[in-house]
This record gives sequence, structure tokens and C-alpha cells, in this order.
Amino acid sequence: MNHSFDVAIIGGGINGASIAYQLSKIGKKVAIIEKERIGSEASSAAAGMLAAQAEIEHDGPLFQLALKSQAMFPDISNELFEYTGIDIEYVHKGMLKIAETEELAHELKKQVNFQKQWDHEIRWLDTKELLDMEPALSPSVFGAIYLPNDGHVKASKLTDAFAKAALYFGAEIRENTKALSFIYENGKIAGLNTNNGTISCGQVVVATGAWASELLKNTGIDIPIYPVKGECFSVRTEEPLINTTIFSDKRCYLVPKRNGEIFIGATMVENTFEKKVTAGGISGLIDRACQLVPQIKDAEWERVWSGIRPQTSDGLPYIGAHPLCQGLFIAAGHFRNGILLSPITGKLVVELLENQVSNDSLLTAFRLDRSMEIIQ
Repeated sequence: MNHSFDVAIIGGGINGASIAYQLSKIGKKVAIIEKERIGSEASSAAAGMLAAQAEIEHDGPLFQLALKSQAMFPDISNELFEYTGIDIEYVHKGMLKIAETEELAHELKKQVNFQKQWDHEIRWLDTKELLDMEPALSPSVFGAIYLPNDGHVKASKLTDAFAKAALYFGAEIRENTKALSFIYENGKIAGLNTNNGTISCGQVVVATGAWASELLKNTGIDIPIYPVKGECFSVRTEEPLINTTIFSDKRCYLVPKRNGEIFIGATMVENTFEKKVTAGGISGLIDRACQLVPQIKDAEWERVWSGIRPQTSDGLPYIGAHPLCQGLFIAAGHFRNGILLSPITGKLVVELLENQVSNDSLLTAFRLDRSMEIIQ
């Protein structure tokens, strides 16, 4: 077994796997170090929405990053299928951002004008137009923004495809391997100590999501990444009930998958790593889903699950170089946008490690020193 690499990536979730793919594709010797199994945390729990314009309502670095990443999915889907044979189930049928009150309809209509700057196909649908498109929706809704270029993927398959594509280009994956500490030589990263031995490498990327802060405290910094639990459930219907993703003011979404399941989520419980699914959380989601699509109550129950999202104090991910440790990089804190941002995150980390970041790069907004504490 090889113990010497160019880059070690700590974390085998969606972004760690994407980074490994992009690095190995340019010829780097890469190892993914994952404490459990590939994609076993938030990446396998996500509904897979690519909701650049539904989730992010204001222009800025995160919005621009999301648009760039969203545009990469058609090519990424084809690439990954070519290298791995895995269909990530990229669906491009749009999204409806629902207004359930007259007040919210007024606000969303203003958003349409803003969003049209980036996509001229976006438009407002009144109740009649909305029900013509999705007859199963409640007639009590006041309309919706139609976002025709939003879509979704099967998040677990995307993670698996990134990881297997990295393997195709020579990467190694070390599952059930926990990074314990960093090894330094002359002030630079030289490797990792793990529960399964030592790994030598010249660069390390920390992509451990909500767990990143804990590991980085040993390097002299404290970055404000904290866990937010999300609970979800799914149902199945004999005939398609909805064709478009339904998104309601971040309190509830319904994502129709190719296999007939509808993913419904998600609760938000801050500052907990406890992954238990609660009766209160799921019952609240059921009520919300049935208000939006009354026929959900007759759908066949499929399953429940939860995941831990990594949130930051300002809502922006951290993608940058460690300010104190040469050769150490971080890509974590993507919160609800981890699946959406995974293609661009892989590309940006390659730029960082290869010292190819331009002066006008969006990366400046995601640097670590924007909001961190030096630990004495």
C-alpha cells in the first residue's frame, strides 16, 4: 500500500470527492482519508437540489459561485458517466418557488425582476398558470416563481461517481481511517498521522464539513463552522404526482426522483451532531407537504433519514489556504449548497493548490481570515 502522495484530502463527502477527482485528473497522486465510508454524512442525506436561484436571493460572491457551478452539471454528468458508468440522475425540469400568502407573492414578484438579470426564462406564474403546470398543488397557493433551469441530482450517486472517477485517474481511498494530527517539517505540511498509520504528502485539504473546526483547532485557528441537523422523509406514488421540484420559503421542499420517490425535507436544528430522526420533526414536514400537495397524504411511505449540514457564521463556505500552515487548505462550510457547489469547489481547490488564483477570483470572499480566531 502506498503511503506517499502529493495531496491528502481529509473527508470523503461530496466536496472531498470532487476535489480528489479534479486533482487526480491533472496527474496528482491523491489520497482520500475518510473516517467512515465515502459519502456517509451530509452527502448521502441531501435531496440533491441545484437551486442556485431559489436558495440564494441576493447577488454576491456566493450567488455568482452557485451560478457557475450550476452551469457545470450537464458536462459533469456526462464526464462522470464516461469514466465510471454511474448515472448521477441529473434532472433538468425546473423548480417552483411557491408563495403561500399574498404578502410572500408580492415579495417573490420583486425577486423575479432581479433573477431575470441572470436568466431571462424565469417568470412569475399566477395561481391558474401554476395549477396548469402542477395540478396536484393546493389551489390555495398565490402563485410561484418558475425557475426552468434549476434541477437536481441523486446526491449519493454524485458523491460515488466523483470518488470512482478519482480512482479511475489513480487516486486511493482510505475508508475507516481517521486523521489524528498533522506532520510538519520546516514549518510546512509533510503528512498526516492517522489511526491506520502515517501518510506522507506535501499538501492537505480539510473537507470534513461540520467537523472541520474540531480538526483545525489543533493548527492554531478556530473557524466558526457549526452543525445543523436536517431531517427528511420520502414517499412513493404509482403515477407521478409532481414533475417539478416544489420549494416553499426554505421551510419545505418536495423533489421528485426518477425512481418514483419524492424526497421531502428538511428541518433545521442547530448545534447538534445527534442524527436521530424525531417524530416532531417528521410530523411537521408531513403537515407542510400535505398543505402544499394534498395528495401526499395518500402516497406510500418509503423511509426517513437525517444529515448534518456544515453552516458558518456568515453563511459563506471556507475555501482557502490556512493562514499559518503552509500546504494546508480548507474547503468546508457549504451548508445547504454542498451538492450544488461541488463541481466548482473541486476546480477552485485545484487553482489554490496549483497557485493559479487570479486577482479577481471569487475565492477572495471565501478566505479563512475573513472571520476566524487565532488560538494562543
